[in-house]
Amino acid sequence: MTAAEQARDMARPRDLFGHPRGLTFLFTTEMWERFSYYGMRALLVLYMVRYLLHPEHADKVIGLAALKHALEAISGPLETQPFSSQIYGLYTGLVYLTPLFGGILADRVLGQHRTILLGAALMAIGHFMMAFEPLFLFALTMLILGNGAFKPNMSAQVGGLYAPGDPRRDRAYSIFYVGINIGAGLAPLVCGTLGEELGWHYGFAAAGVGMTLALVIYLFAMPTLPPDELHRAIDEGVYDKPLSRDEWRGILALIILFVPTTLFWATYEQQGNTIALWADDYTDRTINLIVWKGEIPTTWFQAFNPFMIFAFTPLIVALWAWQARRGTEPSTVVKMSIGCFGVALANVIMIGAAWQAAGAPDASWLWLLAYFVVITIGELYLSPIGLSLVSKIAPARMVSMLMGLWLATSFTGNFIAGWLGSFWSGMDKTMFFVMIAGIAMIAGAVILAFDRPLRNVIKD
Repeated sequence: MTAAEQARDMARPRDLFGHPRGLTFLFTTEMWERFSYYGMRALLVLYMVRYLLHPEHADKVIGLAALKHALEAISGPLETQPFSSQIYGLYTGLVYLTPLFGGILADRVLGQHRTILLGAALMAIGHFMMAFEPLFLFALTMLILGNGAFKPNMSAQVGGLYAPGDPRRDRAYSIFYVGINIGAGLAPLVCGTLGEELGWHYGFAAAGVGMTLALVIYLFAMPTLPPDELHRAIDEGVYDKPLSRDEWRGILALIILFVPTTLFWATYEQQGNTIALWADDYTDRTINLIVWKGEIPTTWFQAFNPFMIFAFTPLIVALWAWQARRGTEPSTVVKMSIGCFGVALANVIMIGAAWQAAGAPDASWLWLLAYFVVITIGELYLSPIGLSLVSKIAPARMVSMLMGLWLATSFTGNFIAGWLGSFWSGMDKTMFFVMIAGIAMIAGAVILAFDRPLRNVIKD
């Protein structure tokens, strides 16, 4: 054991519930950061369609006219809904492009800790800026840059809590993913309700409070976290060491899976875009229960997926453990293909909802419930598995950058999602869901085709 490894081992805090204490703090920090992101996201399209993009408000937004002109040069004339979908896709896409640069910044210049603090501060400022209509595009820019600095380094630090080969790593990412989705589940209920009932800016301010809490928790947690990979690489003399053949093969495997994973996110991310519009315009949201009667707020549907992740994760992990004992657990690549097929099936369910809506005033909200059940299971087979995969096969001195590269699949996916969403207003809804299901099926088939070629590279 080298001197650096001995020091690292001595500095490692005692475990809590079978995992390093740092996992609890990363879990909580990420939970509040995701609360802020999804709270703002739950309101964004509705805010633009119902309020901001109306002429009397849009004229006040600095730079909005120039952005619309640029997008129309590519897509043609844009009415309010297509324009809002394009902005939504551009924002959510760039949120997942900038982590590539945030990873490089951490790996080569600042280290993970300082880059995370920078990102958290930028996002907190951005959320509070949303309260000022003229600064709308500047606020989105702050959120995009802040997320880029924050996101890849938080995900990479989870893997840094564990020694190479530690079997707890996959479970740790599943636990971390639950934290993400607790925050994402609470966000529409709190921020969405405040935004719809009291005013848009109250919802955006609540998101800002959540991000501030994340920043405070991370500052408190820093003594329990692993050293920056940048400093480890310098101490161990591998900072400028050339990549080995096996390291290059691992990077190539990530690049191969990049395109079909992008298509997964393009179809999955309709949740916050066209599915939100479906819930608002085509869904009978009335509910009659013994304990409560009324109408489900549109933004509450955005909470279905994260709460189901919280509920389903233990079941999925138990299923994989049961399959592993029998030697039937799917490989990493097969799991990811199942995730794509899950999104396809969820959109087949929405085809049924569109048929009902065509013959009645509105479709039952139970169609959306079924949609979210199936798409959540699909997500659990792809998203946390992808994060764990990167932490396993990425060279330690490049883990934040490659985590950013992997997250960039969501950039291209969200950009495509926004472009697909622009067809919503002018397209038959049944055919729209057929299109989305078909794209997800293609992604699953492509990933599955690479299962055997990548088995020697990806060690499950």
